[in-house]
Amino acid sequence: MGKAVEHLVAATCLLASRGELDAATSLADDEGVDLVFNRRGSSAMRGFQVKARMSGSKRVQAGSWRPCGSRRSAPRSALHLLFVSVDIAEARLVTAWLVPSTDFAAKAGSSNALGRWQFSPSLKEQSQDRRRSYRLEPAELAPRVLDRLVQRDSQS
Repeated sequence: MGKAVEHLVAATCLLASRGELDAATSLADDEGVDLVFNRRGSSAMRGFQVKARMSGSKRVQAGSWRPCGSRRSAPRSALHLLFVSVDIAEARLVTAWLVPSTDFAAKAGSSNALGRWQFSPSLKEQSQDRRRSYRLEPAELAPRVLDRLVQRDSQS
C-alpha cells in the first residue's frame, strides 16, 4: 500500500502542476527518501519521505491519526516528510502535512524506544493542533512542492 500511495502522490503533483513537477521513486530508501521531486528546467531537487494512513482505519474514521514513526535519518534542508491521509474507496488524497525534516527534528522531541520520531496530527478539519501550520488540502500540495523547489533554486 505504501508504494501505491507514493505513486498517487507523485501522479497528483505531476498532474496538478501540469507537468512542471517530475517525480522519481527510489529502489531503496536507506536514507529515508521515498520520492524525489524536481522542477522542469531546473536542477533543484527535494527528497520526500511519505507516510500514509488509510480511510479504512478505525482511528482515521474517528478523526485521529495513530502516531507515525519516522526513522531518525539526518535532518537536511533537501528532505521533507509528507504525511497523507488517503481515501481508499476513491483512491485520492484527503489531507496532507508537509514538514521540513529540520522542523520535524527540532519539534518532534525525543524518539521512541525504536529510535523513531513520533507524528500525530489531528485529522479534524477545524483543529488548531501544533501541526496545523503544516496541513495542506490536496490542491495545495503541488504548489507547495514547487515553492520548496524554487527556494532550493534560489539557494544554489
